[in-house]
Amino acid sequence: MPLSYSENQDKKNIVHLRELLSSLPLYCKDFFRSIEHRTTTRTRLAYAYDLGIFFKFLSEVNPSFKNKFPTIEELDNLSFMDIEEYMEYLKYHLNDNKKDVLNSEQGIKRKIASLKTFYNYFYKNELIKNNPALLVTMPKIRQKEIIRLEIDEVVKLLDAVESGEGLSSKETSYHKKNKVRDIALLSLLLGTGIRVSECVGININDIDKETHGIRIHRKGGKEVIIYYSDEVSHYLNRYIDERKKIISNDIYSEDALFLSLQNKRINVRSVENIVKKYSKIVVPLKHITPHKLRSTYGTNLYKETGDIYLVADVLGHEDVNTTKKHYAAIEEDRRRNARNIVKLRDN
Repeated sequence: MPLSYSENQDKKNIVHLRELLSSLPLYCKDFFRSIEHRTTTRTRLAYAYDLGIFFKFLSEVNPSFKNKFPTIEELDNLSFMDIEEYMEYLKYHLNDNKKDVLNSEQGIKRKIASLKTFYNYFYKNELIKNNPALLVTMPKIRQKEIIRLEIDEVVKLLDAVESGEGLSSKETSYHKKNKVRDIALLSLLLGTGIRVSECVGININDIDKETHGIRIHRKGGKEVIIYYSDEVSHYLNRYIDERKKIISNDIYSEDALFLSLQNKRINVRSVENIVKKYSKIVVPLKHITPHKLRSTYGTNLYKETGDIYLVADVLGHEDVNTTKKHYAAIEEDRRRNARNIVKLRDN
């Protein structure tokens, strides 16, 4: 029996992680074994990337470690100033291909958080006596305004997918073949708020037309059922009828809902390109991604229901504070609009 989409992604991640670990000091394997039971393969990959940058920094900047990895004892001897210097390095450096890398405050914060977790493991297990990463203050993250589509822009986006108006001649030729798929795909993202990774992993047999439910795999492998509207159902059913006529020769794609032109399971990058292709026609000044469509859905659901816990549940946020943080501006509007609701005296 072939692996599911999520299982296949885990397999690829594990292989890639082993490749990355081969370029890190041997003691890093102990750390990764310690977090295996409580993290996803994707999270461990992120840790491996981040630690790779840290050891690259040491070999490039610290003369004590030229062309060699630090031992555990040398890692123990690094100071708070060394970590601060690493934070400065993260703002701008060159990658292995000599290309510029600029990190935002969020990017720097993630990499320092990875280093803190790494140091904590060795410190708690008494393999080192010092923990310089513990002393580092995380960069302050400036809250950005949520970029999303307004209601009229959603209408225009779906109209653009239907008509193909505004596409280049090359894009128009692809549009004729993919119009039914594309409007089903975008309406599903806009109408459910699912993540793009969840969307590409959907199989045909994950859909229940009677209940309008779709089985998806959340981050961390949790399986849940989400529900779509009658409006989304119209586009989705039309595509499913077309999809069932297509036979994929790829073992990992034969059950996939959304296929590429090569009749293989569509990937995340392709969905990003589809969103970009149509959104640049409708909102050329907004950088719209699949995640922005997710924010659009979350915003509209919150405006209609006022239930932040429902929004958190539907979007798959484990912590409602994550949801509150993203939709704080809407909450402020709701409080402002509520100022005249409670009457002290009848006029």
